[in-house]
Amino acid sequence: HKANMIDKFCISTYHNHIFDPTAPTADDLCMEDIAHALARICRANGHLREFYSVARHSLHAAYEAKERGFDVRVQLLALLHDSAESYIGDMTRPLRRHIPEFSEIEHRLQTLIFAKFAVTDFTDSEKQAVKAIDDALLYHEFAKFHGIRLYDTPPELLLSVTADKPPAETEAEFLSLYRSLYGELTGACV
Repeated sequence: HKANMIDKFCISTYHNHIFDPTAPTADDLCMEDIAHALARICRANGHLREFYSVARHSLHAAYEAKERGFDVRVQLLALLHDSAESYIGDMTRPLRRHIPEFSEIEHRLQTLIFAKFAVTDFTDSEKQAVKAIDDALLYHEFAKFHGIRLYDTPPELLLSVTADKPPAETEAEFLSLYRSLYGELTGACV
């Protein structure tokens, strides 16, 4: 019976956690699973001229937040802002507008990830800062990896978007930066 439940309702993560993406619990979440999956999921559903992972995008977001002078909270939010994709994948913005249930599931999962691995009280200002960085990266990533300019005026980006590294290296860099930022924020070793 358990095998049937896994097939119908759950996924099995890299570290063998059985995970129901529609009813996640904090105990189901594993930072190593998040880093592993994000380092292997391509941005833009793979429609780029070269592989560029969600983890690399998230690292760029965190580094850009630091370059813009934002504190460790915003850097951590930037690093983790797409972490739900490690469990539920990504849905392109045009399709997402037509399937609001996906956004609700993603929001619940992302909130749980923030609660377990960061903080729960990110301010609207902090979220807006990361949204601006995310949008700027989107423009520059598409320009670099797809040759498309999404807007007439390029948004400011202080750091350059760089090519991805092999997935294992990106995964290790993601985990290392997470541990550093979380430790700086909380004083805890992870």
